[in-house]
Amino acid sequence: MSSIPAQFPRETDRIGRFVRQESRFLDHVCPNGTTNYAAEAGRYVLYVSYACPWAHRAIILRRLKRLEDVVPMVVVNPYRDERGWGFGDPVGSETEPYEGFRFLSEAYAIADPTYDGRVTVPTMWDRETRTIVCNESALVMRMLDKAFDAFTDVRLDLRPEVLIPEMDVLEERIYEAVNNGVYRSGFATTQEAYDEAVAALFAMLDELDERLATQRYLMGPSITEVDWRLFTTLARFDPVYVGHFKTNIRRISDYPNLGPYFRDLYQQPDVAETVWLDHIKTHYYTTHLQLNPTGIIPAGPALDWDAPHGREALGA
Repeated sequence: MSSIPAQFPRETDRIGRFVRQESRFLDHVCPNGTTNYAAEAGRYVLYVSYACPWAHRAIILRRLKRLEDVVPMVVVNPYRDERGWGFGDPVGSETEPYEGFRFLSEAYAIADPTYDGRVTVPTMWDRETRTIVCNESALVMRMLDKAFDAFTDVRLDLRPEVLIPEMDVLEERIYEAVNNGVYRSGFATTQEAYDEAVAALFAMLDELDERLATQRYLMGPSITEVDWRLFTTLARFDPVYVGHFKTNIRRISDYPNLGPYFRDLYQQPDVAETVWLDHIKTHYYTTHLQLNPTGIIPAGPALDWDAPHGREALGA
């Protein structure tokens, strides 16, 4: 059984599986004073990458909730070297405007001087206490959805109470097989680990395609949190994962329901402007040099995400 050097050795097990690190910072911004982080306009900074699917979730929620003037956002360079996410082009050549960081790792060192894990986005930073509130994308999404309602008129019912038990189960399954499954396929260092991950990935995609045959969105006629959590992976699938991560059994555009479903979400107001394909392709193809040693960024594929999706007939 042959193997290749791991992109992330500390997150690779003995048979070559990619095992993602756990999020370290899991606090909450709360509007009612039940945590140390009160919801205040301008107090928190959201550090993101347009390349990263986990950060993209937060970018979408911030945009849909019209929180641009409430939660400032700072974008890291799409290229990440051994120093991690940095600001400016080239990476680390400039400072961000709130704390003067050149690299996001500086925020992690302040928040926890003992932290030695991988620095990730999204990261929500509290300017008042100068610490990281949260770096778990699902929690950041939920904070942006509800915690700052005093500062926006937009209301999104992304977690209807009656659907939460079923949705939580589905989200966990999608996370394991799809959201993280593409990385488990791409970062596998043995054939065994890759075969295991890619089989689970496409089994889940096939199941989701079947689920979407009779309903417009994953939980029914309305968009919920699980749709946006899946969307950011689907946005990178055909442009990057098919080739770069070897998830090439089928493209999303080949699926009769998943393909149109993705275009439906992409064409929702304000969403397309959050999909920065130049950052996405630059990041993956120039950062993961174990997978793409030349750093060459492919020209394709040709994409037509503005084509009619025809999902209206399934209700909304």
